[in-house]
Amino acid sequence: MSFDLRDEPWIQVRMGAGTTRLGLRDLFKQAHLIHDLEVPLPPAASGLLRILVAMSARIAQVDAERLDDPEVAEDLGEWLDLRQRILDEGRFSPEAVDAYLDETVPQGHLDLFDVPRPFLQDPRLPTECVDGNRAPNPSGINKLVFGRPTGINGAVLFGHFSDTAPVPVAAGDAVLHLIAQLYYGPSGQCTPRRITETRPGSTDAGPLRKTVSFHPLAPDLFTTFLLGVPRPLDTAPDVPDRCPWEEPHLPDPLGVLPPLTWPGRLLTGRARHAVFLVPSPDHRTVTDAYVTWATHEPPMTGPDPYVILDMPKSGGAPYARPADGQRAVWRDVDALLLTDHAQARRPAVFDNIVGTIPRSVVDTLRVRAHGFDQDGQQKDTGWYEATTPRVLRWLQEAEPAMALHLARCRRAADEVGGMLDFAARLTWKLTTDAGQDPAKVKLDRKKPGPWADAAMRAYWPTAERVFWQLADPEHLDEPVHLPLVEVALAALDTALGTARADVRTARARSQARAIIRGVIPAPARV
Repeated sequence: MSFDLRDEPWIQVRMGAGTTRLGLRDLFKQAHLIHDLEVPLPPAASGLLRILVAMSARIAQVDAERLDDPEVAEDLGEWLDLRQRILDEGRFSPEAVDAYLDETVPQGHLDLFDVPRPFLQDPRLPTECVDGNRAPNPSGINKLVFGRPTGINGAVLFGHFSDTAPVPVAAGDAVLHLIAQLYYGPSGQCTPRRITETRPGSTDAGPLRKTVSFHPLAPDLFTTFLLGVPRPLDTAPDVPDRCPWEEPHLPDPLGVLPPLTWPGRLLTGRARHAVFLVPSPDHRTVTDAYVTWATHEPPMTGPDPYVILDMPKSGGAPYARPADGQRAVWRDVDALLLTDHAQARRPAVFDNIVGTIPRSVVDTLRVRAHGFDQDGQQKDTGWYEATTPRVLRWLQEAEPAMALHLARCRRAADEVGGMLDFAARLTWKLTTDAGQDPAKVKLDRKKPGPWADAAMRAYWPTAERVFWQLADPEHLDEPVHLPLVEVALAALDTALGTARADVRTARARSQARAIIRGVIPAPARV
């Protein structure tokens, strides 16, 4: 008995008028007919996209030339030309799909419960994760599943679960949580793993922990996958590029990591965790799991192609923009479009779109964001997924005026929002502490009062609608602060509610409104 990911229906997709589940074989053969993935767990969707894009690079070919051919990749122009010729084919070759899944990948390596090489797992863990008496010491199914509490102090987020009464997980869903663990797993204490006489019980954070990923999204999965393949690395190590399921041998947890290669290891070979799933007797569910460290070697160096890299103000190496559940994705649009952003570097996957594929295709492209709001260790706040309108038609290389206009709109929204936050806190201070001079009052960040949060909750959703209204060539030369200031004034009134009737509050409100209006730039003098 097995759970063969090639043919078992485990990936939910949207096609036609509804959704269905497909295995890897049907997913690639029908990718040109599928509109989108419908993965309910955003961290898993982000990792799954990287896995599927890496597989696509192996499968995509025309005239016996594969998209991951290292010789073709030596010349970027030649590689981009090959990508376009594959796009012109309009679909993956069914024969190429079968050849990769049945011949290139070793037998059993795409089986979730294969005995010697289960997919993305280490079957040695039951004999290495043991207690002091050398008895198996599993981590528990709740440790695998994101959103479930573990131990005695875990918060109940999405259901009532406990380690004393574990609830099995369907095998198809367990794959998603397995992928999420490998990309977003925590650092710190984990189930100890005994390989030598010592039993280390700590691990490093997953390669995407606390980040947000941005992926080009086309009207069909075939195009989405091909445009998601990152450009070849500038320097390619002279070693074979293999994804974990393509490796002939299990990795050495104590050995030196192989160099970062394109595209397989770049997208799928950076995991810091090792996982093993324990199936039910009928192999349709997972009843237990081992989650531990995979290596303590320094991680592979090289930026992920789907993250925004922020530049530290004090200098130093850029870092992946962290996910923030309170920050809407439209506020990152300028960092996605601009090539010369002062504080950020856009995801590298967007660099080879304009001028390399037909404009008619560029005009259809949206951006899908997958974020996981976490700290660097154990705390998971929440995950989110968002999709922009068709913004990639305004990449700076294609439409510099529109790219700069959207950046101006985003900056204006942040400026107005920042002033609204200050004005709401000032209103509370002046209302509750009479006799203060507004010009000399000192605000305590730890005591913002009740109106600041309420005002910001009212401001940002409406500001987003105004932003997308302004994101039109018709508004290219228009002032952008005024409509956002009107939104901020309304948000302040919403936060104050009936307190506006109080004389002292009304006086403070009048001063706050003047402060917010002060954001509007003065008309240019002739």
